[in-house]
Amino acid sequence: MATDTLAGMANYETRRFTRLEYEKLIDLGIFQPGEAIELVGGQLVVAEPQGARHYTAIVKTARALQAAFGAAAYVRIQGPIGLDDESEPEPDIAVVPGSIDDYGQEHPVRAVLVVEVAESSLAFDREYKGSLYARGGVRDYWVLNLVDCVLEVYREPRADAATPFGWRYAHREVLELGASVAPVAVPTARVVVSHLFP
Repeated sequence: MATDTLAGMANYETRRFTRLEYEKLIDLGIFQPGEAIELVGGQLVVAEPQGARHYTAIVKTARALQAAFGAAAYVRIQGPIGLDDESEPEPDIAVVPGSIDDYGQEHPVRAVLVVEVAESSLAFDREYKGSLYARGGVRDYWVLNLVDCVLEVYREPRADAATPFGWRYAHREVLELGASVAPVAVPTARVVVSHLFP
């Protein structure tokens, strides 16, 4: 039987991984260098391929956030975050406490802001990644929506059993190119939405 997914096929079981098992696979060299795989809710997920617009948006957003946060935090590009025992996502951008020197031995386990740049992954980033980051206690989650040229800002994590990981964001704001936004962790800073787009 040909199928693109095992979803809905009740006779199949999938093997779930813990974060420790996933990190052992990495240490053993199971994955090729640069292979775009991340652990999301115990499952290995292949990340969205990066076109020129996607990559440019990542770099521009990282620069804008570095300017907004200054030395108060470290802005990581596509670096793993040990979110919980079964998740080690690699968000496009994560702002984490401290500096790069604080993470020489292990990945950060919390972020003050996470940004995903989305084209083909838009629904996944909204629903699955959003639920995952809400469960992980990320108070400020942004989806840079390249399809509609808007920034979607998600805040106020809340438990919700109807979502993929049992959590969601109670507040969602959609900002157009002329708008600006202040990160929760730096309320005095302003990030101009148009500066994030290619």
